[in-house]
Amino acid sequence: MKKLITLLVLCSIIASFLLTSCSATTTSTSAKIIIATDATWKPFEYIDDQTKEIVGFDIDIMKAIAAKEGLNVKFTNVAWDPLLAGMAQGTYDVAISSITITEDRKKQMLFSDSYFAAGQIVVVRADNKDITGKDTLKGMVGVQLGTTGDIEVQKIKAATSKPYDDIGLAFQDLLNGQVNAVVCDNPVAVLYVGQNAGKLKLAGSAFTDESYGIAVAKGKTELLKQINAGLKAIKAEGVIEKASATWLK
Repeated sequence: MKKLITLLVLCSIIASFLLTSCSATTTSTSAKIIIATDATWKPFEYIDDQTKEIVGFDIDIMKAIAAKEGLNVKFTNVAWDPLLAGMAQGTYDVAISSITITEDRKKQMLFSDSYFAAGQIVVVRADNKDITGKDTLKGMVGVQLGTTGDIEVQKIKAATSKPYDDIGLAFQDLLNGQVNAVVCDNPVAVLYVGQNAGKLKLAGSAFTDESYGIAVAKGKTELLKQINAGLKAIKAEGVIEKASATWLK
C-alpha cells in the first residue's frame, strides 16, 4: 500500500511538473512583443487617416515575419528620438521604422539582416536652378531630427540643418519657401515629389548607400534569430517585392 501511495505521489509530482512546463512554454510563445515605429515616414510607416491604424511597407513586412514565426506583436507609435533612446534602454522589444543600420546604432541595439536598400537624396522646389544635388546644397535644409539625412546635412559647410519631428512638415516648409531644400530617404522623396508634381523636383541622385534593418533590444538574441528566420522566409516567398508593388509605386 505504501508503495502504491508513493507511486501515486510521484505521478502527481511529475504531472504537476509537466503542466507547469507546458504552461511556461505557452506563456513564452504568446508573450506580447512591443514593436516601436515612428509613424510619420510615409509610405513606410504612417497613420491611415480613415482607419487611424499604423500602416505602410514596414508594417506589412513585420506582420509577415510575425505570422511566419508565430510572434504575438503590438505596434506602438513613437517619435524618432525617443524610439532610438527606447531601443537603447530596452523599453521596446523591437523597432521597425526605416532604420538605417550604422556602426553607432549597433553599439546600442541589435539588427536583423537588411531588408531594404535606400539612400539620401535632395528635393527642391521646381523653380530652383541653384541646387542641383548634395554638392550645391546651401542655406536652410529640412531634415527629420536624428536621421541619417540630418547627419549628412550637418557635414555640409554651406548648409544649415533644420530638424523636424515629422518629415511632412519639412516638405510643407519647402513648398512655402521656408527652407531651400529637404534631404531624406529616396523612396520618401519620390513620394512627396509625385504628390506635388510641378511644385517639387529631385535634385541629383541618391548620394549615400544605406540598408534598413529591424532593430532588436540587446540581449534578445533568440528573438533576433526568429526575426531573421522569418525575414529569410518571406524574402524567398516574394513578400518584399509584393509590398514594394503596393507601397512604393
